[in-house]
Amino acid sequence: MMSSTTTDTASSVDVVLIGGGVMSATLGAFIRQLQPDWSISIFERLDNVAEESSDAWNNAGTGHSALCELNYTPQLADGSVDISKAVGVNESFQISRQFWAYLVEQGIIANPRDFITPVPHMSFVWGEQNVSFLRKRYEALSAHPLFAGMEYSEDPAQMAQWMPLVMQNRPAGQKLAITRSLNGTDVNFGALTRLLFGYLASTPACTLHTKHDVQDITRGSDGRWRVRVQDLRLNTQRTVSAKFVFIGGGGGALPLLQKTGIPESRGVGGFPVSGQFLRCKNPDIIAQHHAKVYGKASVGAPPMSVPHLDTRVINGQRALLFGPYAGFSTRFLKHGSLMDLPKSVRGNNLGAMLAVARDNWALTKYLIQQVMQSNNDRMNALRDFVPDARPEDWELVTAGQRVQIIKQDAKKGGVLQFGTEVIASQDGSVAALLGASPGASTAAPIMLTVLKKCFADKLPEWEVKLKTMVPSYGQTLANNPELCTQLRDKTTDVLKLKD
Repeated sequence: MMSSTTTDTASSVDVVLIGGGVMSATLGAFIRQLQPDWSISIFERLDNVAEESSDAWNNAGTGHSALCELNYTPQLADGSVDISKAVGVNESFQISRQFWAYLVEQGIIANPRDFITPVPHMSFVWGEQNVSFLRKRYEALSAHPLFAGMEYSEDPAQMAQWMPLVMQNRPAGQKLAITRSLNGTDVNFGALTRLLFGYLASTPACTLHTKHDVQDITRGSDGRWRVRVQDLRLNTQRTVSAKFVFIGGGGGALPLLQKTGIPESRGVGGFPVSGQFLRCKNPDIIAQHHAKVYGKASVGAPPMSVPHLDTRVINGQRALLFGPYAGFSTRFLKHGSLMDLPKSVRGNNLGAMLAVARDNWALTKYLIQQVMQSNNDRMNALRDFVPDARPEDWELVTAGQRVQIIKQDAKKGGVLQFGTEVIASQDGSVAALLGASPGASTAAPIMLTVLKKCFADKLPEWEVKLKTMVPSYGQTLANNPELCTQLRDKTTDVLKLKD
């Protein structure tokens, strides 16, 4: 666990990073490599870093690469499967892999197995219609260089080899199909976050403050930002002046963005969704399954509610989760306040939020049904994946909060967005990251977006270094099969992703 590493009280710095999660950690690592002379102050409200959405138990750890997540490949009206989103998500994850490999090569991360492990990714469906969809999805994806090596089967004997726990005592006669990719990973984003902050805190002119709550962000007459921070240990306040502020506080980012008063924050709202998982308590069952097996989401479910039976590797120990079961809370953070949602409502975003409430009845109904579920209902959902599942082998755990973005829309009044978005001031002096999935998996490309939006004048100077850290920088792997294969092989080797 990492707590406050400094008593430094610098009143003026180059960069303030708000939030002790993977986003701030990743941006901090980029900046430290690109501009070693800049001073950085990091503020986290909780006792330690990586205790909210970055914590291993608060996210799926899938290393979202669209190898198994069916929500990234919608079926169109003509029956074809659109793989464009999947290609974009996978490309983003390859950028994260390249950056992590660079950190390993530089000795910043000593052992990649401390945070990333090879775990097969599988998509599993049943029923004639779903099997037809998965076959079309496989045909479209397997022809693409980013998805090379994907396998497909409708043979129950083959499936029993790939996922014995799922096939054990499964009713005969079901029409089943599966895809498998051995390029899949499990990522402990909590461990990665702690490794990155450990590196940052060891460098000059970088200070990490836990138990420090950012209460206000205002602009001074000199153009610099005044960040008012409360030390929750000493119950004292101070103000830090910064040239650049990044708000990476997960669900807590929206209220802080609103405090900046920048025009870009107007009309933006948030809709919180919580998640729960069943966690296996029986080591014998955990040992029978080694894969991330994703199914199809039910009608009306938000994208991050795709059901999955998920092998995790957390602090060297295998674990097995099933879910998520969605829930609703007005908190924006797991350790937040029930007043988070009401306090986020403004005159400029009320119309958009009401429009979203009007137009998303299917989602509202889904969340109500999820909240009302009994343990028996949850076990029945699990038995679609583990036919022999017994209640005594599983326990319910609460995962992190996710806040979906609500934005104004000329036609609808407001729309609910599933994804992540960087909102920055026109001059690039402040930026916030809002949204949820694919989130942590794409931290590196998202932070490259922050650098492009906020430090455009520095990019020419940084370009050579950026290409060292991310060799595909400025290129698209999807259009360059040779480079795609070369870099995937290299990162697989450096990150020790061969079993």
